[in-house]
Formats: sequence, structure tokens, C-alpha cells
Amino acid sequence: MARTISGRVITMACGALLICSGVIYAQGAGSETALTGVISDTMCGKAHMAKDKSPADCIRMCVKRGEKYALVVDAKLYTLQGHEADLDKYATQKVTVKGAVKGNIVSVVSVTPAK
Repeated sequence: MARTISGRVITMACGALLICSGVIYAQGAGSETALTGVISDTMCGKAHMAKDKSPADCIRMCVKRGEKYALVVDAKLYTLQGHEADLDKYATQKVTVKGAVKGNIVSVVSVTPAK
């Protein structure tokens, strides 16, 4: 009987530890980050393919066709979610995007011109 009780205690302690670590991870994953880069789209990235259009018009065309706005930071491409009107306004411009980053996806909180 002592083994059964101690086994249950260990199981409950492990479960509590897993729950707490999941809560801590979720809090860290949702923290706000500031990234500075150039607004583009997920199809073209740095190199815009529509040679008969300006880079800004190429971005807008790609987004109309279902691509997402993106932020090019050095060699990395982040997919941007939210604030599409601001992203459209700053197409091809260097901006600072604040938001929650998860992998290569940014849930945008704000977009401002970079200084």
C-alpha cells in the first residue's frame, strides 16, 4: 500500500511539473518582440518577380492573390499577421514591427517607420 501511495504522489508531482512548465513556456512564447526590416510578401521576399510593376505594386498584387505580407530581416523572412492596412501603407519601406513571434510568424501589434 505504501508503494501505491508513493507512486500516486510521484505521478501527481510529475503532472504538476508538466502543467507549470507549459504555462511558463506559453508566457514566454507570447512576449512582444521588436523586429526591424523591410516590408515585402511571402512569395517574393527580397526579389520581386513582377518586372513590369514597382516593388510596392508587386507586393500588393501578391497579397491580393493570397500571399501574406512579410518582413525581411537580413536573410530571414517573417510572415506577418494583422495590421494589413499599415503593412500595405509601408510596402517596401524599412519599418519596426512589434508583436508576438512564434517561429517565423509575427502576430503584429504595431508597425512604425524605422529610424
